[in-house]
Amino acid sequence: MTETQFGGDEYDVSVSVSEAAVERALDVRPADVAPASSLTFARNVFVPLTTACRYTCTYCTYYDVPGEASLLTPEEIREQCRVGADAGCTEALFTFGDQPDDRYTAIHEQLGEWGYDSIHEYLRAACEIALEAGLLPHANPGDQTRAQMATVADVNASMGVMLETTADVQAHGGPRAKSPEQRLHTIDVAGDLGVPFTTGVLVGIGEDWRDRAESLLAIRALHERHDHVQEVIVQPVRPNARWQGEPPGAETMRRVVAMARAVLPAEVGVQVPPNLTDVRGLVDCGVDDLGGVSPVTKDHINPDYAWPALDELSAIADHAGVPLRERLPVYERFLPADGGTAGDGWVSQRIWRAIEDGDRYEAVRAE
Repeated sequence: MTETQFGGDEYDVSVSVSEAAVERALDVRPADVAPASSLTFARNVFVPLTTACRYTCTYCTYYDVPGEASLLTPEEIREQCRVGADAGCTEALFTFGDQPDDRYTAIHEQLGEWGYDSIHEYLRAACEIALEAGLLPHANPGDQTRAQMATVADVNASMGVMLETTADVQAHGGPRAKSPEQRLHTIDVAGDLGVPFTTGVLVGIGEDWRDRAESLLAIRALHERHDHVQEVIVQPVRPNARWQGEPPGAETMRRVVAMARAVLPAEVGVQVPPNLTDVRGLVDCGVDDLGGVSPVTKDHINPDYAWPALDELSAIADHAGVPLRERLPVYERFLPADGGTAGDGWVSQRIWRAIEDGDRYEAVRAE
């Protein structure tokens, strides 16, 4: 059987995708999948620890160049978490660019002044602040080594990184090109460490249909290895101050979403961001999750595209004729069964204790 191999010795990950599976994925159309029986979402507060990033992807407005990026202070993190908790959020979404203290001298020096050897040590402190405020941390800090992820895994309910694509695309080009193999390695490490994980594909950055199929199949292969992927985001690239390319059209998005639903196991959610695409035109293609939506903070990754109000999510569900349910940032299947302990599920004792003690979490789980 002909296979395509991703990864290699440099990143200690190997993923195989068969030609037959690629051909089956390429044949999928929206009519081949069934609509979901419900839609879910998480209520979050978005906390960008820093906009520093070692990469310079041409479609990204998140990063600031050296000299312009700064770190949120512990006091700022605490205040944002307080506001989120007061608004009924359950999730603190922490982001920063890949390895920011590797490229930005000022970030590295600031961390040192505050007593931290690395951005991941600081992320751990930020997660503790969120837990104290009554929020469950979900960190999305880009590529990570095993040691970096192990530093923060036990204080996160779930974590994530966008695979984006297995293809080498020009949008990732330049002297600091993003590597698909590094992304695959991070997803693999998460499974090895037992971290419930979110990943996804970015549509419209120069990949072709075969690339899309291979990317989804690579995610499936890693999930089959570890059983740790909770959801896969199908996200279109959108025009912004740095990217003026044509966004993917409605039919392209419908086909990619249907492909994702057909390729991925039933237990893995298919998510589309409601601020970046017309979800009403996709709900019959297997979408079952609308992601994290914040009532108090903007989408710092896509600041030109505001999150919809929560009543708009209800309207989308009504359009689809299905119920809308709020969820925690960690999917229920990763939690211990009734009466169980942290050892019976994926989450750490620290996270499970927070969930058991949180009235807000209990109310969401009861929906």
